[in-house]
Amino acid sequence: MNNNLNNPQKVYKVDYNRTFLNQDIYNDNSNDVPISKRRIILISIAICCVVFFGLLMIFNTEGFFSAIFGEDSQAKITFSKLFSNTEKTQLPSAFGLPRQNVLILGVDDNPDVKDLWTGTRTDTIIIVNIDPKTKSLNAVSVPRDSKVFLANNKGINKINSAHVIGGIDLTKKTVEKTLGIRIHRFVLVHENIVKDLVNALGGVDIYIEKPMQYRDRTAKLNINFAPGMHKLNGQEAVEYLRFRHDKMGDIGRTQRQQWFLRGVVKKLQEPSTISKIPELISIANQYIKTDIPPSEMLQYADFMRHLDLSKTEIATLPGQPNQKGYISYWILDPEKTQEVVNRLLYRDRPRNTTPEKQIVANIMFTKNKKSMADKLLKEFKAENIEVKCFEPINRIHSQFVAHSNRISNEYYHSLSSKLNNLPSYQFVYDPINLYCPNTEFTVILADD
Repeated sequence: MNNNLNNPQKVYKVDYNRTFLNQDIYNDNSNDVPISKRRIILISIAICCVVFFGLLMIFNTEGFFSAIFGEDSQAKITFSKLFSNTEKTQLPSAFGLPRQNVLILGVDDNPDVKDLWTGTRTDTIIIVNIDPKTKSLNAVSVPRDSKVFLANNKGINKINSAHVIGGIDLTKKTVEKTLGIRIHRFVLVHENIVKDLVNALGGVDIYIEKPMQYRDRTAKLNINFAPGMHKLNGQEAVEYLRFRHDKMGDIGRTQRQQWFLRGVVKKLQEPSTISKIPELISIANQYIKTDIPPSEMLQYADFMRHLDLSKTEIATLPGQPNQKGYISYWILDPEKTQEVVNRLLYRDRPRNTTPEKQIVANIMFTKNKKSMADKLLKEFKAENIEVKCFEPINRIHSQFVAHSNRISNEYYHSLSSKLNNLPSYQFVYDPINLYCPNTEFTVILADD
């Protein structure tokens, strides 16, 4: 497949004749690979960007670089100069990198083999699109239960089975064929890193928005969380990320990955974490595998230093659950999936940052944010924005959720700069719109 991300005008259509949406799929007897009960949903993008690049930015110490690269290595010397306050060094610029896709995979544990990376399934699949020119990063989560045609004529299966069948090569080819994109680099993260990382950090603070109870004796799983603020230890973090027994299923777990990431970031920023650097490095070295060469790692680190978080967009490939016997699938919506791919990975954007037609929006709020929601409602009316749904919601993280392709990140920040009650929140693109039909964006005012 001839995919060139440097040509933003060319849009590659998903090959739906040979992917998950062939109608004959529903009558096939798919050979579903048995699913391990020891899986853990990983926050792999956190591990990749926070544990490695985050430590590079936060901890400017000679001992840190020596521990990673060796005392006399050129990489150690170069990184030390990059983050030194006393010596300025001309390094390979991140802005020489082309726009590219990095495949982040979190794999489960296979106790039957010694090698951490053999015979494992990808419980987390995230495509990170980096654009050094605009200093921005987009992230697209692929539900692990997505029903696809595996590459190399390996048949119909869940996308998370590609790695156990054919390793990273089959996984990359399947993602590329399914979405019509090119994967330039990959990062593999093993599930064991979650427990060890959280214990090394001394726990992670998470607000749990609802009761979570589930017990599985076979998997030795006993989840029992009450609503409220919790400091999760390693085992509890595993249970929190593994929980899926609610209406949202895997989509709910994807959201919890993002919330858990926030907790990890805050913990890494604490001064007490400095003394834990050697242990964190050891954990990262043991449980992370990548094809990013050291020379490019310098450019990725430089990119992370200049990253503009306000331009970041995230999305989950849209679809709906489908049950076939005892097997559950996520059936991707073809048109909405294409919208997400074009917008976040190919960076197709509306050129006009101020839509000409009247915008129809929603405001969702928690009990404590009702007063702020009332003020925002008045401000929206003054901006000629119609509010269709104005309703309370049980959520604990604030977001700006775009449902229409004409609602750009630029439009949101332009609007936010003019209003007093619309702070800069995480920008999410969700074309399915489960909040309120026929609206173009939703503002969620929560207690975080």
